[in-house]
Amino acid sequence: MSLEPPLPFEFVVPGTAMSAQASSASKDAWKARIRAAARGALPEDHWMLTAPLAVTIYLFPDGPLAGDVDNRVKPILDAMTRFVYDDDRLIERIVVQKFEPGRVFPFQNPSALLLQALDADRPVLYVRLTDDLHAELS
Repeated sequence: MSLEPPLPFEFVVPGTAMSAQASSASKDAWKARIRAAARGALPEDHWMLTAPLAVTIYLFPDGPLAGDVDNRVKPILDAMTRFVYDDDRLIERIVVQKFEPGRVFPFQNPSALLLQALDADRPVLYVRLTDDLHAELS
């Protein structure tokens, strides 16, 4: 069994993504939820990823999302640092999008985990990491 996480690597986190401007206690609790969800999808005693990565983040709020989407990204990336990957400097590409109720379009060939996020009770966060830095660009 490989100790390196399989790529692409996906997980789903129930809850509303915290903004970088939230209180320290709120951000810490949110980061702990992200790590717990990632832990459930990772091999036990996994190694941290050390190669360049691309991250996809889909936010599925339960209503209109207040504030800027970009402020929700940093706490998500920070939660995975020193747990999923060695350093967030490895992230070379980020795709982030919010899908407020009634504004989700049909995805072509969604993964089983993305389907789970689409069918989950909102709010929910979907995260995907890959070493294919040019996915969706060609």
